[in-house]
Amino acid sequence: MLNFIKNIIKSIIDIKEATEDISSVVRVSNQAAQMIKNFEGYSEKAYADSAGVWTIGYGNTYYADGTPVKKNDTISKTDAEKLFDQVLHLFADDVDQMLNVKLNNCQFGAIVSLSYNIGIKAFKKSTLLRKINVDPNDPTIANEFGRWVKAGGKTLNGLVIRRKKEAEYYVSKNC
Repeated sequence: MLNFIKNIIKSIIDIKEATEDISSVVRVSNQAAQMIKNFEGYSEKAYADSAGVWTIGYGNTYYADGTPVKKNDTISKTDAEKLFDQVLHLFADDVDQMLNVKLNNCQFGAIVSLSYNIGIKAFKKSTLLRKINVDPNDPTIANEFGRWVKAGGKTLNGLVIRRKKEAEYYVSKNC
């Protein structure tokens, strides 16, 4: 009987360790992915964004193979969805690699949304990331989102709204 109990305990520990490994796999909830898509919007035709960068699909400036979007490029909605999923996974993986702490899905989704918009290099250098890695529940983190509201040196109302929603999502418990 004692060996039976020991085996059950060992199995529980093995399952817990396997679950912890799975939990470290990059995760962006469907809700967060949809939030990003709603912010970005879909464009079949390439356009110069507010900073003058050619953009297509759901805010993509590059294709999955690293080729930059060019003037006159077009993309179908189906291909834009695939590209979004591929690129979102890359951003999520990059963000995950920068974290020294565990985040809940709301927190992770919010910072992936931010990095998707500002770029991974900018996010890597941010005070926001430094604060998260010290204490992901620091109440001043929500204010850091508001520092990323400019494009081409100008404050954009759309970015003000987006950052406010990302900050709200970061502190939310409902995701």
